[in-house]
Amino acid sequence: MEVRRSARRSRTVSAYREGDRTIVLIPARMSHAEEQRWVAQMLEKLAAQESRRMLGDDALAARARELSAGYLGGRAQPAQVRWVTNQNSRWGSCTPSERTIRLSHRLQGMPEYVVDYVLVHELAHLLVPDHGPAFWALLEAYPRTERARGYLEGVVSAARLPHIPGARPEPDPAGSCG
Repeated sequence: MEVRRSARRSRTVSAYREGDRTIVLIPARMSHAEEQRWVAQMLEKLAAQESRRMLGDDALAARARELSAGYLGGRAQPAQVRWVTNQNSRWGSCTPSERTIRLSHRLQGMPEYVVDYVLVHELAHLLVPDHGPAFWALLEAYPRTERARGYLEGVVSAARLPHIPGARPEPDPAGSCG
């Protein structure tokens, strides 16, 4: 994410995606606290816009076919690909025997390369059901694997943080460093 300050901008704040980056444009005179508040607000606004444009099940299945062709030689051919709302501890799942793939609705609104990574991950399970070396060798074909995994790890870590803006964990009464 990048914040760009402009002396010409007097009141308006805007944000947009530029490739994998989010650009937030703000007036130069804004304080750091105002900047943080506006950045958070604009990120929420962008996520809401993107989730409204999010792929439906048919488009998700079409995207899976494109990714299979592009990164797995078209060998992974799911019978069904769909969004589900009952996966809160996984990003996706695959049942190789039925050739079905399910993606968690929590991915909706995340960057496209993250959703693509989870799709490629589940498509790879149609070819290799476990997480052994052959499976990870298939994922090497997707160029943003590490970046997407880092993004998802960040989401998981952020979910463990205190939910009060600006809150810090309470100090340990015993004064230990843990």
